[in-house]
Amino acid sequence: MSTDRVTAWGKELQQVHAKLRKALALARAGLDNGDPADATTDLLLFCHGFCAALSGHHRAEDGSLFPELLRARPDLAPVVEKLSQDHNMIEHLIGGLQKAVAESTDPEVAHSHLDGIEAVMETHFKYEEKQLGAVLDGMDADFDRTAIFGPIS
Repeated sequence: MSTDRVTAWGKELQQVHAKLRKALALARAGLDNGDPADATTDLLLFCHGFCAALSGHHRAEDGSLFPELLRARPDLAPVVEKLSQDHNMIEHLIGGLQKAVAESTDPEVAHSHLDGIEAVMETHFKYEEKQLGAVLDGMDADFDRTAIFGPIS
């Protein structure tokens, strides 16, 4: 483990969440400003990019970050379980968005699905930051950002 620098991993988590919020805002803006002639392509492009970023972040947490946390802090098992349940719920909502986008070129349909995802995502992010932020900041670990936070990190 490298001790050349100490990273505030809780702060890093907040920054990843900020990037995901920005990705959602960009998806919404793309839907609103897209070319009506290319509506299907625009919907697929903007929604796919956001969905891939959010799903990748949660897969990384489930596969890398959470196991590391539980090794260091087994007492966090109930928190990790709740966060993993949120990930499953968000994946279900993403699946609904992807299905809706494949079946409709109406940006309002995509927006309504994004609204639902955003509501759960925001609650999830706030809970995760509150429960894990200080714990992560206190960890002296040399994590690989992409491995623990996903490709958007």
